[in-house]
Amino acid sequence: MARKLGYLRFFIVCVIASIATTHAQLQLGFYAKSCPKAEKIVSDFVNEHIHNAPSLAAALIRMHFHDCFVRGCDGSVLLNNTNQQAEKNAPPNLTVRGFDFIERIKSLVEAACPGVVSCADILTLAARDSIVATGGPFWQVPTGRRDGLVSNLSEATRNIPAPFDNFTTLQTKFNNAGLDLNDLVILSGAHTIGVSHCSTISNRLYNFTGKLDQDPALDSEYAQNLKKFKCKSINDNTTLIEMDPGSRKTFDLGYYNQVVKRRGLFTSDSQLLVNSVTNSLVNQLLQGSLRNFYAQFAISMEKMGRINVKTGTQGEIRKQCALVNS
Repeated sequence: MARKLGYLRFFIVCVIASIATTHAQLQLGFYAKSCPKAEKIVSDFVNEHIHNAPSLAAALIRMHFHDCFVRGCDGSVLLNNTNQQAEKNAPPNLTVRGFDFIERIKSLVEAACPGVVSCADILTLAARDSIVATGGPFWQVPTGRRDGLVSNLSEATRNIPAPFDNFTTLQTKFNNAGLDLNDLVILSGAHTIGVSHCSTISNRLYNFTGKLDQDPALDSEYAQNLKKFKCKSINDNTTLIEMDPGSRKTFDLGYYNQVVKRRGLFTSDSQLLVNSVTNSLVNQLLQGSLRNFYAQFAISMEKMGRINVKTGTQGEIRKQCALVNS
């Protein structure tokens, strides 16, 4: 009898744990009762301001991407650190912008619903809304993320996919985040909007193997044009260059056209052609419709937005996005 009671208690504990786990997962409309206007506050602010600075759409989706690859999508990229050792101080994040934009949204949401909506959710929603507001694809954003308590420079440096990464490194970083080669190709498509700095490709142009040479994987005519009109020196750290020349403001298939012409800006772009699987995926996208690309992008973005999220009682709901609660 005692053994049966023991089994019964064990079964009840398992059921309760299962229910708790289920309720702790992300869900659409998570704030429907606790802060019903939360998502509208985010979208209204984005729609009001993004047209004054449309390039911010690329910046916010980049910030979201960088956040999710370090400790999951927990808003840790937003945190400050007194000793300058936070994620935002890591080399991949030194050119990330939009922190004040997210903080301004957070203040509006806090005014409506103090201590309810996480910075992680606000960043995820704002990234989606900014892309939609500038003519790009829509994707679902289940909410219920909690904010992380830790932000570490070395983890960001190690885990965020870099423009100079080779295929093996890219595959490893995506696999570590629970993403596959299809996600690698699809999410790289976000390079269809926005700009970068000459410093991200200076080695490709001027010193690829340390012998003052040029990357042979980069179209030579394109490289010469970049040297002549844009990145005129290996030491140029300030000049901006389009990642998808001619259509950097339009969320389209132009990026993939650049890739197959060997005019993808980064080493990481060129690496999509060295593997038969990713090469095939790039060509399939070009043979398909823009609607197809949007549909696949939506799937991969929602998948990325679920990476190692903190839910339930994990983490906290920050009062300010740049600071953990005291």
